[in-house]
Amino acid sequence: MPQQATRIAPSILSADFAQLGAEVAAIDRAGADYIHIDVMDGHFVPNLTIGPGVVGALRKHTKKPFDVHLMISPVDAFVPQFAEAGADIITVHPEAGPHVHRTLQLIRSLGKKAGLSLNPGTPVETALAVLDMVDLVLVMSVNPGFGGQKFIHTQLDKIRILRKAIDAHSAATGRAIDLEVDGGINPETAQLAVDAGADVLVAGTATFQGGPSAYADNIARVRAKPK
Repeated sequence: MPQQATRIAPSILSADFAQLGAEVAAIDRAGADYIHIDVMDGHFVPNLTIGPGVVGALRKHTKKPFDVHLMISPVDAFVPQFAEAGADIITVHPEAGPHVHRTLQLIRSLGKKAGLSLNPGTPVETALAVLDMVDLVLVMSVNPGFGGQKFIHTQLDKIRILRKAIDAHSAATGRAIDLEVDGGINPETAQLAVDAGADVLVAGTATFQGGPSAYADNIARVRAKPK
């Protein structure tokens, strides 16, 4: 059975924040599959971005799924707020609270898809232990906090391990799990990530360079072909 086309989740971290609604609408028209929203608190990661109010304001600009990546700690108190604001997928880090299994339960109890993000230094076994609770595993191929960083190639082995585990889990349960990669994605590293097993790519700088008229071509270049 042929693999589906690679899905692209442009990160609005690289968008023009003065025109964020228009930027979200533009990447929707350009062929984005998900809208990736990076939420940073200046504590868990060394940057500060947006809160649930902005997510709620953006919701009217697209019907595409909001892929909300929470880089905040402690995370549990904010999960209901982002769910109410319109998140479709809520991804958390195991280091962002004392009991990641409980956090994933909370996300699912709110009717949202649950994601788990692995930093470059987070062992892959962390995701394997809760695979039955997640709808998405996000492999960070940079240290989280800022856009425009270089791809960390050692994360390709982590992607390969997760691909095998997800395929085995899906074959046993019939349940799909996205394998997403975020950080340093461009046309070259996108193909490396997809060859290793990724099926969703987060692309910020590579998507938003050149302005709205370039977004469709940018997404097409990043949308690597499955191996």
